[in-house]
Amino acid sequence: MDHILFDTDVILDFFFDRKPHSDFTAKTLQYCQEGKAKGYTTPVIIANTYYILRKTATHEYVVIKLNQLLDLFEILDMNKSIISLALQSEFKDFEDALQNYSGETHPNVNIILTRNIKDYKKSKLAIFSPDTYIKGLQK
Repeated sequence: MDHILFDTDVILDFFFDRKPHSDFTAKTLQYCQEGKAKGYTTPVIIANTYYILRKTATHEYVVIKLNQLLDLFEILDMNKSIISLALQSEFKDFEDALQNYSGETHPNVNIILTRNIKDYKKSKLAIFSPDTYIKGLQK
């Protein structure tokens, strides 16, 4: 079973129904719902998602949507050691480094799902866009 860290951009594709990306994200979320994959996110991703969704919807609506997401996902730890790894890393984007090391330090996470693949070239995890991930499963 794949253990997938969903990046902010992928979650936002789903919530804003940004075609064609949202279709692939929806299929991956369906795999999580069916128990065929395990989904993860981080506190930073939840905060970013809240902030961006809140620009277009009420607090109450955003909370409902994020709670639905939390029903599917586990939240990865983000602590001092992860922040330290991110600060010392060669990642150009600190936020991506935080996500990456939250995933890398978890014993089960083996994939980051993102559309910003180039930002994770220093990762030890497998990095897929949602469409590449789904197409790979269909082979």
